[in-house]
Amino acid sequence: MIPPGNVLLLLLLLPVATAQVTPGSCSGCGPLPVPLLAGLVVADAVVSLLIIVIVFVCASSRGRATQEDGKVYINMPGRG
Repeated sequence: MIPPGNVLLLLLLLPVATAQVTPGSCSGCGPLPVPLLAGLVVADAVVSLLIIVIVFVCASSRGRATQEDGKVYINMPGRG
């Protein structure tokens, strides 16, 4: 794991590094067509939603398995 001091240093030096790069210095890079860019954005959104749904389903199924309202709890007022 990265120490917090190094992360802060990276965040402080990031604008300096980006200022050193001149526009158009990317050799071999071409412009992205709009349909490809839109497809990438949609694919990212779909994968993100899929991850959210999977986490929600796993978390909600785990919570249901531990709830047993039929038990009598002696030391818990209001539960039996």
